[in-house]
Amino acid sequence: RFPWWKSYLCCLLLVGTDEMTTCVGVAIRNNKTGMTSISHMDFPKIVEGGFKQMLELLGDDDEPFDVHLIGGFDDASTKVVYSAGGKHSIQEGYSHPLCFKIVEVLHKSQQRFHLRSFCVLGINTMTDSYGNARPIVGGFVMQTSSGVVTPASFDITSRCPDEIVRRIRVSVSSYDPNWRGKLLETYNTHADIFQIAPACWMPDWAEMASSHNQLSDSEVLLQCSTSPAAEPPHFVETERRIWKYLIENPDWEDAFPKYKPRVFHWTNDGRWSRHS
Repeated sequence: RFPWWKSYLCCLLLVGTDEMTTCVGVAIRNNKTGMTSISHMDFPKIVEGGFKQMLELLGDDDEPFDVHLIGGFDDASTKVVYSAGGKHSIQEGYSHPLCFKIVEVLHKSQQRFHLRSFCVLGINTMTDSYGNARPIVGGFVMQTSSGVVTPASFDITSRCPDEIVRRIRVSVSSYDPNWRGKLLETYNTHADIFQIAPACWMPDWAEMASSHNQLSDSEVLLQCSTSPAAEPPHFVETERRIWKYLIENPDWEDAFPKYKPRVFHWTNDGRWSRHS
C-alpha cells in the first residue's frame, strides 16, 4: 500500500494517516518533548528498519514513549471475496504477520513503550452486507499538543502537497536500493519543510499505466489492492489519477528535474508553496 511517515513539531496542530486496510498506522510520541512520529507500514520487512528511523528522531528518554497501533483488520477471516458482481477471489491474510512483527519489534526494543491504542485485527473488524470483513477504523489523526488520537479520514484537500507524485514514489521506491527496508521520509522537522526525495521510473510505466487504465473498476480493485472488498470509495479514482499522471509524464525528470527533490515551505497564509 502506501508506506510513509511524518514527524512534526508542535507548531502543526494535527497529523495522521488513513487508507489503512491490511496496513497498520503507527504513532510514537515522546511526551517530554512532544515530538511525534507517524508511519504507515504495509509489510513485515519494513518494520524493523522503520521503527529505527522513527525512534532516531524522537530522542532519548528514560520515560516510556506512547504508542498507538491502528488498522490492519482481520483479513484472514474472509476466505472468499463477494461483491455485487458475485464471487471473486480468495484473501490469504496480510494483516496478521504485519501486526505480529510490529509487536515483536516493540517487545525487543530497548526503548520502553506505553501502548495507548491497539485497534488492529479482530477488534478492528466488521462484516459488510456481502459477508466481507472490513476495518472499523482505517485512519486516525493526532493532536500534536496533547497526543490525543481520534479516528479520521482525509479528503483530497488535506493530504499535503504533491499527493499523486508521492503515491508514485511509493511504488517506484520498491525498486530503489537506497530505500530498501526503509520508510519514505517526507517532512523535515528541523528545517520545517516538506521534502519529496527524487524517484525515477522507466518509460514503460506509462505503457503499463495505459493498460491498467483500460480495466473495469472491479478489475482495478482485484488487481491493485491487497483487500479489494475493503477499500475506500475513492480507491479506484485515485489509481486512475496515478495512471493519468504517468501517461502524461512518462519521463521521470518531468517530476524531478536533475534528480532534485521537490521542496515545499509552509506559508503565512496556511498553505504549502513549492520552492524547488
